[in-house]
Amino acid sequence: MKRLTVTGAALCIVLASCVSKKKYVALEDNLATTQSQLTKTQVEKEELEAKVSKIEARVAEYNERINSLKEMNDGQMTSVDDLTVMSNNTKEKMRTTLSKVDPSELANAKTLEDSINLAVSYNLKKSIADEDDDVDVNIDKTVVMINISDKLLFKSGSYKVSSKADNILGKLAEVINSEPSMEVMVEGHTDSKTISTELFRDNWDLSVKRATSIVRILQEEYQVDPARLIAAGRSSYIPLVENDTEENRSKNRRTRIVIIPNLDKFFALLDSESL
Repeated sequence: MKRLTVTGAALCIVLASCVSKKKYVALEDNLATTQSQLTKTQVEKEELEAKVSKIEARVAEYNERINSLKEMNDGQMTSVDDLTVMSNNTKEKMRTTLSKVDPSELANAKTLEDSINLAVSYNLKKSIADEDDDVDVNIDKTVVMINISDKLLFKSGSYKVSSKADNILGKLAEVINSEPSMEVMVEGHTDSKTISTELFRDNWDLSVKRATSIVRILQEEYQVDPARLIAAGRSSYIPLVENDTEENRSKNRRTRIVIIPNLDKFFALLDSESL
């Protein structure tokens, strides 16, 4: 009987010991899980703080830029019909330029946009045009479109650029190179008279070859970045006037160059006189 009692007591001690060990292991597991979650939370907190710091830094940078613009004197920025932004210096130059424009043309400028277009057109013509009849400048929301008559550029039925074009292409390249962000499209246009030779299947071929000839000269002789140049042939399908007379056909044979200028740099470059 004593042996049974002793054996029972020993069994109880062993069982009690086993239960305590299981609880200890479970507590250890809970502790490890809690520590892991705490570490993860700390990492997430640090990442969030880093993101908040970046956002605060960007906000501070933007505020600094805004304040610096507000503090500018001669270069205060003014919105122009949601089309562009130009400085007060440029506005003064624009007013001075407009004082030289033909009053009859100035009378047609009803809005600020009209005034900008007229001033840019005047300065551009003054800069690149030797003969008004051979160069026509139009502006649409600061996009400059220059039509150059083929009389200045090519012989009839040819895509080889005449030496008479050197002056105007050189001045045009100066305007293009003044603003690296501009893209420039060169369009070849023909009249409606058909052409078919060994070199040209039709007017499409001729108009494209003429455009690429101008593009190559701008690239190779005047170092205009070719990534900014676009060559396009329009054949005879966008005439300026009806192709019913030789004079009208002459007007339709042209090269159109489309550029989008930065107004500040544009006026600075074209300001050949002291304004």
